[in-house]
Formats: sequence, structure tokens, C-alpha cells
Amino acid sequence: MAEDSVNDGYEPPAPLPRKVPPSRLEIIRTVLRNPLELWGDPSYTLPWIETRFFGRTTIIVNDPALIRHVLVDNAGNYPMDVVRQLVLRPILRDGLLTAEGDVWKRSRKAMAPVFTPRHARGFARQMLEKSEEFAARYISADIHGSTHDISTDMTELTYQILSETLFSGELASESGDVAGDVDALLHRMGRIDPLDMLAAPTWLPRLTRIGGQRVLEKFRKLVRDTMERRRAAIARDPATAPRDFLTLLLEIEGPDGLTTEEIEDNILTFIGAGHETTARALGWTLYCIAHLPEYRQKMEAEIDEVIASGADPVTWADRMPHVRAAFEEALRLYPPAPSINRRALEDDRFVAADGKVLDIRKGATILIMPWTLHRHKLHWDRPRVFDPARFLPENRERIGRFQYLPFGVGPRVCIGATFALQEAVIALAVLMHRFRFTPKAGPRPWPVQKLTVQPAGGLPMLVTPRDRS
Repeated sequence: MAEDSVNDGYEPPAPLPRKVPPSRLEIIRTVLRNPLELWGDPSYTLPWIETRFFGRTTIIVNDPALIRHVLVDNAGNYPMDVVRQLVLRPILRDGLLTAEGDVWKRSRKAMAPVFTPRHARGFARQMLEKSEEFAARYISADIHGSTHDISTDMTELTYQILSETLFSGELASESGDVAGDVDALLHRMGRIDPLDMLAAPTWLPRLTRIGGQRVLEKFRKLVRDTMERRRAAIARDPATAPRDFLTLLLEIEGPDGLTTEEIEDNILTFIGAGHETTARALGWTLYCIAHLPEYRQKMEAEIDEVIASGADPVTWADRMPHVRAAFEEALRLYPPAPSINRRALEDDRFVAADGKVLDIRKGATILIMPWTLHRHKLHWDRPRVFDPARFLPENRERIGRFQYLPFGVGPRVCIGATFALQEAVIALAVLMHRFRFTPKAGPRPWPVQKLTVQPAGGLPMLVTPRDRS
């Protein structure tokens, strides 16, 4: 381990590997309660496991070369899995996360210009302004500190950044409780139902999602209202309408671009998933780093120096390696998207470097799980320990491209990865420059898989002003 690493480290809360395989009933109960608690020792120690779930062959993949084979080299043979689509499509329909074929290609091509690294860097100043505005909330609180649910707070902050950067501040929630609305949507709609596990037809009602449709329609109304306001602004004067993500999508609406429904689906995708993933990782970063005071002090010194220099926020991600490393380590232990699900269209064969052969049969489900991959004993030293030093520049090159997948990989790699990383560093820097975040006494937060890895019960932390004298 590098000299800059933390000697003892900190092992944040997470399920221990199962020692005994679960029964079929236990599988159902665990998947409904928290799929992260399902996996046993083999998932954290073997390169792959072939098993049977509900009559279907399932291959759990933790071998980087096999991951590359499935997601890059032979990606055409591995579309998204049926169960995954049964969970996500009712929410996102033909949004970028769930669309396939020509619809996905058209959407990806249409949105790519907004999320190029060069374009994403242009959002840095807006990210800084919204982070500073959010920090003012803490400043106005009790000077001796106050308790906040950091999980909820980070959801609100990233929503504000999303609204300002991609929608020019016009994405306003009527209720004002964005975090609560998002949580309700994911809790009701973003769960695996037993009928999904059986690949039952979509017309059969999912009892676990009763009540979720109301929240979903609330979000869709928000999207439609936002689209209508922007259409009106463009009609009045195209030259003065904001040149942002929303305008770009509306400009390609039509028979040769995206349909009105596809635009709505993609906007909802960014509302429901785009900011939620970054928010969860920010919350876990602040929680974990609070348990490593020596490393936290390095972050604070780095932040104070860069901010005092007046450096443009577009450079912060490069000039704050300790901050960036802490966020990347939080993404490793708490990947916002904990599983990547594919299915084999045709028979396939993979030959590992050691000569072992895996025959993949047509119809097999392929589970590539960042949750287990990022904690796998074959790929990581002290895999359960939070140690940001492994992501510092001098150590980063040791991490293989296919052993660390917080944003996925291959043709469907997350389009907003650069945006999210820049946003996270700026937000962390602004908040940690002014405040200390200390976990409250009581039960430790427990990671639960919904659409993202969320802390059950939130992340209650004491927020106190820093003494920088």
C-alpha cells in the first residue's frame, strides 16, 4: 500500500458474505428486502460462478477479461436482461438507460455533444454557484452546529445543480421536497417484484409497486410542464431561449430525431437517475471520510490552498487529487449502480488467461456486479476497507479498466461520467472548505439496493463550521 494510505483504514457498513447458500424462499425474501445481502463467499473470491435462479442459468462475472468480452468485445450478443427491463422500463420507458436498438442510438447521438468533456467543463462555474448557495443553508443554521440528513441534503444539492446546468434553472418541483419525491419514486417503482424474477408478463400488476404510479405521474407532469414552457420561450424568441440540454432535445424533436415521448423519457431519466447516483456517492463520501481524520485533514489543506489561489473551478478535479480519490473510493465501495444485467442472445465461449473455458448458453443471464467486483479479493488489497489512497495519481494506474466500473464500460458507459466527477469534486470542496461533517451516535447506516445503493435511515451527521484560523 502506498505511503500516503491510511494504515488501519476504516471498514464502513456492508453485508458480510453469506457462508451458506440461501434457499429459494430466502432468495425471494432477500431480493425484496435488500439484494446486497444475497451474495456469498464465492461471489467475492471466484472469477465467475454459474448457477440456476428460478429455472434460468445465471453467470455471476467478476473476471475483468470476461467483463470486457461481454460489455465490449462481443457486446452485440449481450443486450440488457429481461428482469432489469421489467424493473426500469415502467419508470424510464425509452430513456437512455433503458432504450435499445435504434431508439438508443438516436438518443445517445443526440445527447453526446452536451456531455463531451469540453462541454461538461463549461458547467463548472454553475456547479460552484449552486454549491455555494446550498452551503449558505448551513451557514444560517446554529453556529455551533446542527444535525442534517446528509443523504437528503446531497439529493437536493445535486438536483439544484442538474436543474441549473441542464435546464437553466427551470426544473422546479411543485412540492419543494425533491429528495422525498425521488425516494418515494425509487422505493415504490425501483424494486424487484417476485413477478419480475419469474419474468411474468408486464400486464400482470406488481403489488410491490402499488402507489408508485402516482409519484411517477407527478414527475412526468413536471417534465411536460417544463417542456411546454421552453417551447413557448423558443417560439417567442429563439435567440434568447437558453442553449442548454432541454433546448437541444426539443430542437431535434421530429420524424428524423426523437419523438416527444422519447424526449420526455430522457428528461425523466436524468431527473430520476442522473443526479441521484452522484448524490448517493457524495453522501457516502462525507460519511466515510469522517472516520479518517488524518486523510480528511489532507483533503481540507488541499481544498483551502486551491480555493485561496482563486483557481478556476474547472481545474479543481485535477488540482484536488485527495478530494477526487475520496469520491472515487466511495464509488468503489458504494457503486450507485450495483449491478449490470445482460442476457446471451446466442451461444458463446470465453477462454480465460489460465486456459479455463466458460461456455455461455443462449438465454443465460449475465450478472456483472460492481458491488462484488469492487470488493473482490482477487482484485483489491483489503477490499472492504475505505482507503482513498488507492486512487491517488501515483496508485491509480494499478487499477484495471475492467475491475472498477462505477460508470459502466463499453458502448453503454455512463454519458455523464465527466459531469458527475467534476460536480462531486466542486461540491465536496465547497462544503468541506466551510464545514466539518461528524456522524451522529446511534446505529450505523445500512446500504440497501434500490435503483441505487442508499443508506437505510439516511445519513444523520452533525454539521459544524470549520475553524480555519
